[in-house]
Amino acid sequence: MINSYADLDDAGVAIAAARAGADVVHTLYGRRLTRIDKGAGDFATAADVEAEKAILDVIRAARPDDAVLGEEGGQQGAADAVRQWLVDPLCGTLNYAVGNMLVAVNVALRDGAAAVADPFSGEVFFTDGETAWVRQNGGDAQLAPTPATQLVDVNLDPPFPGAPGFRAVDLLAHPGFVERFRPRVVSTTLALAWVAAGKRAAYVTDGGDLSGSVHFAAGIAVCRAAGCVVTGIDGGPIGQAGRGLVVAADAETHGLLMSMIRSRSQNRT
Repeated sequence: MINSYADLDDAGVAIAAARAGADVVHTLYGRRLTRIDKGAGDFATAADVEAEKAILDVIRAARPDDAVLGEEGGQQGAADAVRQWLVDPLCGTLNYAVGNMLVAVNVALRDGAAAVADPFSGEVFFTDGETAWVRQNGGDAQLAPTPATQLVDVNLDPPFPGAPGFRAVDLLAHPGFVERFRPRVVSTTLALAWVAAGKRAAYVTDGGDLSGSVHFAAGIAVCRAAGCVVTGIDGGPIGQAGRGLVVAADAETHGLLMSMIRSRSQNRT
């Protein structure tokens, strides 16, 4: 079974790895798990660690020469390797630890294939770097972003590097925001896949350069391949000079959000 991983293309490896991690997360759900303190109020659980091990087993079997950056295990292989996998084995650890099922398993080949698995719905959102799909119940459907739900997820977790110029909580109070959209507050990057799938109109978070983040890389890749508009909170490209993330199902939604963000920022200056 493990030897068959070597025959998969990169998207297949991403899917298999994300599923392996999701199986662990699903199996350990509801158990009393050891917590590993990471400082500043952050922690991992035994599920994070075991899920990452399962993911790495797949990647090592399929692509033994590739480097990996894992949230729990750190860098393995050369940091400047041409091929590097970014692994977040359990995004939404606090949710998971208190019995909330809103979590994601993220696996991405830098600048390539990626997969986001929902351990509880069984959905795997994935891309080969060109197109984006969701796999569920043995079938694949191409992702089709749409703003029809009017639901916008906003991440309110610290830190807040954009303050005081940008504060996500201010966006929620913008009159135009509550007239046009329905806010949701989420603390898992599963929300990015939801934008690609048409379950959300947009997603907004503060932060630094998120393009190479183990938390965000897979979701960003899926959203880009699905045709979403992906920028920083300043409207520019994400990357080393970028900051935060605004992902929208279409250009109109993105434009509306950017105008609201800019107006709140201007009011603070």
